[in-house]
Amino acid sequence: MKDIYVLGIETSCDETAASIVKNGSEIISNIVASQIQSQKRFGGVVPEIASRHHVEQITLVIEEALEVAGLQPKDLDAVAVTEGPGLVGALLIGIHAAKAFAFAHQLPLVGVHHIAGHIYANQLIQSMEFPLLALIVSGGHTELVLMEDHGSFQLIGETRDDAAGEAYDKVARVLGLPYPGGPHIDRLAGESETQIEFPRAWLEPDSYDFSFSGLKSAVINFKHNLEQKGESVDPTQLAAGFQASVIDVLTTKTRKAAKEFAVKQVIAAGGVAANKGLRASLETAFQEEGIPFYVPPISLCTDNAAMIAAAGSAMYVDGIRANLSMNGRPGMPLESWK
Repeated sequence: MKDIYVLGIETSCDETAASIVKNGSEIISNIVASQIQSQKRFGGVVPEIASRHHVEQITLVIEEALEVAGLQPKDLDAVAVTEGPGLVGALLIGIHAAKAFAFAHQLPLVGVHHIAGHIYANQLIQSMEFPLLALIVSGGHTELVLMEDHGSFQLIGETRDDAAGEAYDKVARVLGLPYPGGPHIDRLAGESETQIEFPRAWLEPDSYDFSFSGLKSAVINFKHNLEQKGESVDPTQLAAGFQASVIDVLTTKTRKAAKEFAVKQVIAAGGVAANKGLRASLETAFQEEGIPFYVPPISLCTDNAAMIAAAGSAMYVDGIRANLSMNGRPGMPLESWK
């Protein structure tokens, strides 16, 4: 059976990335040009600046991905690119580069959903067994997705307001921590032996939806109230209390859903899946349940193109193709391709 080589391209936010993946599960090259240093001074991602960086880097990362892999364009079977969701200007840079590359080398083109990519990052470390439950936690998404097979996505829970990663960044900003805030909150939380108690938003008894806006407001108000009294807050205790609330809700709802749907595997994905506290909590919970739990290494939790190539490989094998009229879809829904 012939090996399948897919070039993945990812530019949905502030990472310009290209990767080549073999047979949907083996990384041959994975190049990421990060913009964190440029965006840090603004306290978040400025879309126009992100797009300019993508324009400067996209050709370079594609060339480097091919060079590191030791392959020529003629050795590839397809080009996969993030179609959405994301920043529309950023998406378009990657999409136009992918369309130009595919057209020039007469290669099939595959448009990949960014969250499907995060889910398929797990395929790069462990074969996916179905049915499985995926917890996606990132700066823009907090979702529970049930998969009965490759390309089958059933959204059973999502955030009603702030995503977990968004709440992390906003709390970090209040504490004067640099962007991105998640790793700094995680570090501070690990330094505290005590914590400030904050509320948990459980919503309706049978709901798998999430809400972190109230928690974010509670943390901000707690700090402001102390400051108005002339008192200071221990940032480690505040970070520990905030993180404990987020992790408690994420772990409890994921655990409940895994039991209800009798899944064979639970996976975590997205930037916040790199959080040490969350990883430890999920590992403990599913060890107790006897359900295999997997989470990619940190390098595959944050945005990268290997995950796009992995998802794109599965779509390519299933005969999914895009055409040269493909456009950026900033609000693209996660839909099954089977």
